[in-house]
Amino acid sequence: MAASRATFVSSIVVLLGVVLVVAEADKYTPPESILVNCGSAKEGQDAEGKKWQSDEGSKWLIIDGGKSSIMADAEVQDPSLPSPVPYMSARVFTKEAVYNFSVDAKDRHWVRLHFYPAAYHGLPAEQFFFSVSTSTGATLLRNFSVYITAKALSQAYIIREFTLRPSESGSLSLTFTPTAMNNASYAFVNGIEIISMPNIFADPATMVGFADQTVDTAAGSMQTMYRLNVGGSYIAAADDSGLSREWYADTPYVYGAAVGVTYQADDKVQVKYPSPEAEYAAPASLYLTSRTMGPNPKVNQNYNLTWVFEVDSNFTYVVRLHFCELLNTKVNQRAFDIYINNKTAVADADVIGWTSEKDVPVYKDYATFMPPDNNNNNKILWIALHPSMSMKPEFYDAILNGLEVFKMSDSSGNLAGPNPDPSKMLLDAEILGVTQGKFKEKTSHLKAAVIGGAAGGATAFGIVAAICVVAYQSKKRRALGTSVSHSSGWLPVYGNSHTNSKSSGGKSSAAALLNPNITAMCRHFSFPEIKSATKNFDESLVIGVGGFGKVYRGVVDGDTKVAIKRSNPSSEQGVLEFQTEIEMLSKLRHKHLVSLIGCCEDDGEMILVYDYMAHGTLREHLYKSGKPPLSWRQRLEITIGAARGLHYLHTGAKYTIIHRDVKTTNILVDDKWVAKVSDFGLSKTGPTVKNQTHVSTMVKGSFGYLDPEYFRRQQLTEKSDVYSFGVVLFEVLCARPALNPGLPREQVSLADHALSCQRKGALQDIIDPLLKGKIAPDCLKKYSDTAEKCLADHGADRPSMGDVLWNLEFALQMQDTFENGGKPPEGADSASASSTVSAADSMAASAAALELISEDMDEEDIANSVVFSQLVHPTGRPPSGLWSRSDEDSVRQHPFLGLFFDIPTAAALSTPCNAARAPVSITDATRLMFPILCQAKDALWADPVPDAEASLPSS
Repeated sequence: MAASRATFVSSIVVLLGVVLVVAEADKYTPPESILVNCGSAKEGQDAEGKKWQSDEGSKWLIIDGGKSSIMADAEVQDPSLPSPVPYMSARVFTKEAVYNFSVDAKDRHWVRLHFYPAAYHGLPAEQFFFSVSTSTGATLLRNFSVYITAKALSQAYIIREFTLRPSESGSLSLTFTPTAMNNASYAFVNGIEIISMPNIFADPATMVGFADQTVDTAAGSMQTMYRLNVGGSYIAAADDSGLSREWYADTPYVYGAAVGVTYQADDKVQVKYPSPEAEYAAPASLYLTSRTMGPNPKVNQNYNLTWVFEVDSNFTYVVRLHFCELLNTKVNQRAFDIYINNKTAVADADVIGWTSEKDVPVYKDYATFMPPDNNNNNKILWIALHPSMSMKPEFYDAILNGLEVFKMSDSSGNLAGPNPDPSKMLLDAEILGVTQGKFKEKTSHLKAAVIGGAAGGATAFGIVAAICVVAYQSKKRRALGTSVSHSSGWLPVYGNSHTNSKSSGGKSSAAALLNPNITAMCRHFSFPEIKSATKNFDESLVIGVGGFGKVYRGVVDGDTKVAIKRSNPSSEQGVLEFQTEIEMLSKLRHKHLVSLIGCCEDDGEMILVYDYMAHGTLREHLYKSGKPPLSWRQRLEITIGAARGLHYLHTGAKYTIIHRDVKTTNILVDDKWVAKVSDFGLSKTGPTVKNQTHVSTMVKGSFGYLDPEYFRRQQLTEKSDVYSFGVVLFEVLCARPALNPGLPREQVSLADHALSCQRKGALQDIIDPLLKGKIAPDCLKKYSDTAEKCLADHGADRPSMGDVLWNLEFALQMQDTFENGGKPPEGADSASASSTVSAADSMAASAAALELISEDMDEEDIANSVVFSQLVHPTGRPPSGLWSRSDEDSVRQHPFLGLFFDIPTAAALSTPCNAARAPVSITDATRLMFPILCQAKDALWADPVPDAEASLPSS
C-alpha cells in the first residue's frame, strides 16, 4: 500500500515537473527560415527586425536565374505598409517562373506570400492576374488579382499564409504562372517566407455531424483564413510562440448585439502547458484573455455567443478552438455546447473536464464542409456557444480564448478560391454619390479578412468602409523596358500621405468620381486659372512633392499668394483624401489650421488651393535644408501653435476630429512664424456615439510617427495624434528625423532612442547642439516630461492635447523667465499682488470678464479683445494628469487665473467677515468656479473661438 502510494506521489511530482518545465520553455526555433525580399538587389530588414535576403541572381530561380523576369520598385508607397521591406520591391514575371527551395523532407512548412498592389515598371496593378502552385501538388492561388482583393477588402497589402505537408523530395518549388489574357497579364511577388513548423496538426479533426468520422489534417495542405485572439487584442508575430503568426481581435466577427463579456487575467497567472506541441499551438498571452457570455444565467440561456466568417464554398474547413479555464476549478462548473454551422460539434464541453485543472490550455479541432450553392456564392461559417442545459452546471456560461479557421485542399490539391467581391455597402455608397460607376462583379454578404492585412481583423459582418472609391478602368499596356530599379532604403516617403494607389497609362478620371456636394463646399477655380497662377505649372515654382503630387507657389486674384497642390495626373490615387481635405477644411476655421481657399476638378484634375505659408514646413527649419536654425523660443512657439490647432480638432467641433498624420512636414509656418496644421487627407471623425471610445479603422499614418497601439489594435482615438505629436516634440528638440536607418539599430527610431535617453537621464546628449546652454533647465524638464508622456505605450496613459498645450505654454513661461535673467515675465508682479483680492471682488471680476465677451462678437473681435488676450495669455487650462506644484505657482502669478487661488471654501464664506480665511487649493477653487469656467472654456482654451456651427458628418 505504501509502495503504491509512493509511486502515485512520484507520478504526480513528475507530472508537475513536466508542466512547470513546459510553462517556462523557450519559444520554438524553426530549423529553416527563408525570407526572400523579391526584386531587391540587396538584403533588407523589416520593422520587426527580421532579415530578408535578396533574390538577385538567385539560385532559387531555377529556370533562367530570373533573367526573364524584372526587378522593379513600387511607384508609390502607401503609409499603411508596416515597412518598405519586403513590399516596396517586386519580382515581375512575364512568363511561368519557378522558385525552388531546399527543405527538410520530414517537416511541414509555413509558406507566406506577400503582395503589395502597386504599379511596377509602368505596369498598372490591374494587369496582374496569376496562379501559384507547389511541387507538393497544391494549387495555392488561381487567376489571383492582388489589386481586386486589396480593393475589395480595403487593405493596403495582402499576405496569404499556407501550411504545406512535408516534401518527400527535400525541395519545395513555387511556380508563378501569369494568366493568359487578351490584353496581357503578368505575375509578381514582393516577399516569400518558407519556415519549418512543429507538428501541430498531428491529431485528426472531428467531422461535425459525423461523430464517428475524422479528417486527417496532417496529410494535406491548408490555407489560414482567420486567426483570432478571442476577448483580447492584436498579438504581433514577434510575440507569438516562435511561429511568427499574427493574432487579431475577434470583436469584428462577433455576431449580433449579445457579444458577451471579456476577461483578462493578471500578470501573476502562469499558463501551464501540458506538452511542447500545446505550447507551440498558441502563445500564453492568448490564453490569458477570454470571451464569456456574462453573469446573468437567464439571459445566457436565451442566446448563443456567435461568430461569423465568410469563406469559399465547396471546401472543407478545420476550425481550431482554444480554451483555458482561468477562474473555475471543478468539473461541471461551466459546461456548454459547441455548434458549427447549426450542427452540434460537441455537447456538454467542459474545459476542466478536459484538462483536470485551471490555467491549463487545450485546443480542439473540428472539420465542416461548405457545400456549393446554385450561384456559387461565398458561404457564411457560423460558430456558436450555448450553455449546456442537460448538465445543469453551476454557471450557465460558455468560454472561448482563441479561434483559427483553416481551408483544406480538395482532392485535386486545390486551395484557390475566387477573387473577393466588393461589399454591397460599398457599392451602395458609390451609387449614392461617391461615384456614378459600379462594379460588375457580384456582391457578397461579408468582407473576407486576409491574414496580415494592414487592417488585420478589422473587416467583419456588416462592418465595411462606407466611403471608399474604387474605379475599374481598362489600361493600355506599357512596353516592358530593360532597366531595373531598386529600393534605396527603408525610410518612408515623406510628404503628403496617401491611401492605396494605382497608376494609369492614360488620363485620370478622378474628377468623374468626385462627389459634387463636397467640391461645392469651397471656391471653384477653373483649370485655366490654375495654369495661369502657376505659369503653366512651371517647375521652378515647385515648393514640395508628396504622395498626392506636387505643390506649387502661385498667385491668384492679382496679388494673393497661394500654395497649389496638384494630384499626379497619371494616377487615380488620392480621391478619398481630396474629398476629405475639402470636407474638413471647409467646415473648420482656426488660427492654427491651414486655410483652404478653393479647389479645381476640371479636366480630370484634383487640385487644392491654400493660403501660402512663406516659411514652409517645420522640418525645413530643423535639419538638412540649409535654412537658418530656429531659436529654442521659436521652436516652443511653433509647437504651441500646432498643439492649439490639434486641441481644436479634438474638442472644438461637434465631433472629435483625429488628424491621423501629425508630423513635422504637416506643420507649416507662415510669414509671421505662426504654426498651422495641414494635410487633412487622412483625417477621421472620432466616436459619434455616447460611450464609444474609439473608431475601428484601417491603419493609416507615417512610419516613425504611427501610434503603436493604433497599429496593433486598429482602434483609432485622439490619443493617436498625441503620440505622433510626442515624436514631433522630440524631433524639434533633437533636430533629427523620426527614422534614420543610417544610425545604429537602437537609435533608428527617434521615439525609442529619445525615451531611452530620457529615462537614463542622458537626454542632453542627443539634443540639437545649437540649443545646448540655451534652454532653461526647468523648461527642458517640463518639455521632455511632456513629450515622454505623449509616447506612453497605452493611449489611456497619454495626456490630452489640452494638457500638452498647457505644459508647453508653461515651459515657454519658464524659458521667458530664464532669458529675463531669472525674473518672472512682465505682469507677474501685478498677478501676485492680486492674491489679496477679496472673494467677492474675485467673483465679480471673473463674471465681468465673461460678460464682456458678448454673444454676437465674431471670432476676430474676441481674439482681438483685451479681455480675451488676458484670458488666453500666457497659459491654458490646468491639466488632469500633468499638474504639479510648479504649475500651481505659475498660475498663482497669472493676472486672471491667479484670482481663483484666494477664493474661500463654502465653509469659509459662512464665517464672519473679519474672520481669518485660508487660501484654498486649486482643486477647491476649480470646483467652486466650475460653472463659470464651463461658460468661459471656449474663450479660455481656444484661439480663436471655434465656429459654433462647425460640425462634421461621421466618415
